[in-house]
Amino acid sequence: MRYLTAGESHGPQLTTILEGLPAGMTLAASDINEELARRQKGYGRGRRMQIEKDTAEIVSGVRHGQTLGSPITLVVKNNDWKHWTNIMGIESVEEGQEDEIKRKVTRARPGHADLNGAIKYGQRDMRNVLERSSARETTVRVAAGAVAKKLLSLVGVSIVAHVVEIGGVTANVDSTITLEDLKERTESSPVRTADPNVEQEMMQAIDNAKKNGDSIGGVVEVIATGMPVGVGSYVHYDRKLDGKLAAAIMSINAFKGVEIGIGFEAARKPGSEVHDEIAWDQEKGYYRKTNRLGGFEGGMTTGMPIVVRGVMKPIPTLYKPLMSIDIETKEPFAASIERSDSCAVPAAAVVAESVVAWELANALVEQFYSDRFATFAEEIKRQREFAREF
Repeated sequence: MRYLTAGESHGPQLTTILEGLPAGMTLAASDINEELARRQKGYGRGRRMQIEKDTAEIVSGVRHGQTLGSPITLVVKNNDWKHWTNIMGIESVEEGQEDEIKRKVTRARPGHADLNGAIKYGQRDMRNVLERSSARETTVRVAAGAVAKKLLSLVGVSIVAHVVEIGGVTANVDSTITLEDLKERTESSPVRTADPNVEQEMMQAIDNAKKNGDSIGGVVEVIATGMPVGVGSYVHYDRKLDGKLAAAIMSINAFKGVEIGIGFEAARKPGSEVHDEIAWDQEKGYYRKTNRLGGFEGGMTTGMPIVVRGVMKPIPTLYKPLMSIDIETKEPFAASIERSDSCAVPAAAVVAESVVAWELANALVEQFYSDRFATFAEEIKRQREFAREF
């Protein structure tokens, strides 16, 4: 499977085209819109979330509630477009109207793609860069992930994301908690944490950052259960599923680190405290006594829960701006401010969940016959039985 996104932050709409999904899979707009609503929640979000009430329209690839096997197109309209029609319009600007219409950006913001993108594409107006590099693009990535989550749910794979740290405040989550309980707790938390003891402290950290004109980041964790054994590959580096998940997490705006299982902690432990002992049970077959490796060995799934964490840096748009340079005058200036959040970690957890869901769904589609959904689901069922009886 693959998908392509298009659209600018303040353009008329965001679009994504999904290719490679099996025919005959049930899919409704509500499956997608529930996920888009989750993305817009979270303590610390800015005013943009009050303007946009994101909903997706399915405009191709689905008929009477079932996928056709052809590309699926999803469209999310930008409600704020009416205020940006002249600034972001397609038509050429008449002479003498440039300053009035364009809202030209020449002051590069530290931590953004502004300066690098401007140099790469030769743009003297950095709005041409920031409109596309904006995290607003993650809207349709969540829409694509929602379709992937639907596919996973129909073949017995569950996935949930939660916040484990915001601004140095760390959650302590019971390792025996079920995925359903984890989901219930996080959905009711304004900071999407499963630890009610630190919820208020996280919110206070966000409030403090906002009061100081600053921003804070954090760590999110994605857990997936039900993946069959042996999905991925040890044969070629570019087919290792854990590598694909790492790349997916790092592709999210503002993410600067990723780990699987105990991750970097493994560097500080002996092998006996890192690797997972293998056991066998007549009912469930092979399993690991622990899950320090996060559901992966040799680039393939072990059948244990997949555990992936990502580090999100603080959002670089600050109301107490850092110093930068105007690319026209080369004079120093306080960096320009675009509307932004003081903390987007709770929303980023939903984005992380979406990109992980897409990679897991894609790995299943690559490995099992996937033209027809019924056959696809049956092959996955047979793989689980084979692994149990092996």
